[in-house]
Amino acid sequence: MMRAGSAEPASRRQVLIVEDERDLARVVKRHVESIGCEVKLAGSGEEAIVLADEPFDLVLLDVMLPGIDGLEVCRRMRAMNRYMPVLMLTARSSDIDKVMGLESGADDYLTKPFSVQELLARIRAIFRRMDAMASPQGAREQAIAVGGRVVIDPNTREVRVAGQAIDLTQKEFELLMHFARNPGRVYSRAQLLDSVWGYNHDGYEHAVNCHINRLRAKIEEDPREPKMLLTVWGVGYKFSTEPVHGT
Repeated sequence: MMRAGSAEPASRRQVLIVEDERDLARVVKRHVESIGCEVKLAGSGEEAIVLADEPFDLVLLDVMLPGIDGLEVCRRMRAMNRYMPVLMLTARSSDIDKVMGLESGADDYLTKPFSVQELLARIRAIFRRMDAMASPQGAREQAIAVGGRVVIDPNTREVRVAGQAIDLTQKEFELLMHFARNPGRVYSRAQLLDSVWGYNHDGYEHAVNCHINRLRAKIEEDPREPKMLLTVWGVGYKFSTEPVHGT
């Protein structure tokens, strides 16, 4: 329960846990409630979609569900007008499974078995990002033009590539903004996890790789030969300061 002087917000966060393993669902529910959240449980994909008509501050979504699986549930949630962060829980550990989760629209993923401390750290990081997005800005930021090809509006979160609006997930947008605000600076995967994801755990640096590849596919003319989001071999990634020609 919340302690006196806790930094948790006055209004309790609303969290939906979608998990068909009842014992695990109850354990996760208890720990999420311990940081000041109100929790609802769904034991199937169909039930989750019905409950998603309500606003939630976070959805903890298992991939392996009876009936409609978690990937399809996430896709349907992303088709709704209301945005809800999704933290995907998966027993699958291969990169392709994680990529599928990210492509379905998940903001983050956590592989089972996971520690309670790591789960709560991920949840707090998502809440901090959502609070930062919702906080009023003192002055409107100017649009950022990158390489003569990409234009980013920080106020509307709109991104245009060669004049065409593109859709980015929350994490893709935050990653793009981080690079665009720091052109030429090289970041390791661990640094990007700290700065963009809000946490850094061993074994999760491939989450950065997945997002880099997805971002390149959306902003580069040829993702196989990127000219903006560059790999610095043995170190990490950087945004080029050179203009892109021929686009």
